[in-house]
Amino acid sequence: MSIEVIKLNCPGCGAPVSISQKECEYCHSPINISTFNSVADMSLSLMNKYAGSYKKTLDAHPDDKDVNASMGMIYLKLKLFDKALACFEIAMQDNFDNGDIFFAAAIATLKGKIPFLHTKDDIEKCEQYINAANMITPKGIYYVLLSYIKYDYYERKYFDTVPNYLETLSQAKEYGYSDMDVNSLFGMLGVARPNWL
Repeated sequence: MSIEVIKLNCPGCGAPVSISQKECEYCHSPINISTFNSVADMSLSLMNKYAGSYKKTLDAHPDDKDVNASMGMIYLKLKLFDKALACFEIAMQDNFDNGDIFFAAAIATLKGKIPFLHTKDDIEKCEQYINAANMITPKGIYYVLLSYIKYDYYERKYFDTVPNYLETLSQAKEYGYSDMDVNSLFGMLGVARPNWL
């Protein structure tokens, strides 16, 4: 069985690269955006270059997991939540080594609104994505998002949930997270950071 190497042009300099490369050998720009932090401080013009390169590749290879994950991160940064979620759903298929994709899918599911405004089905879907991310690689920031959902949806609506938001936040502290991680999370969510975090 042969593995097809997906080629694209480097979004930074236009050189031919493979999606499996971490960075361009010529300009050292990242090729595959697998985390939100990779795109968090990216300028709009650079994001447009990445999006254009990824779109060309997806036209030829619409089911490529790595390119869909990267494109999903671009859409998430642009607050195009439905498009981001569609890309993440392709990227998540049989992908058990990148929890950040599941984490990003949970964020996209909230669509820039606080959990309180969502249906129980949306909240359960978010929780499934976060739990999958934690099963792959537990991270404090994943638990921070779960704690926020448990507070804003369950606690504010007086629903019982086990563990509750404070117990979940305690789990987040066990795994560790930074204040910058939390600010980045709420920037992605597009909502105000609560005072208790």
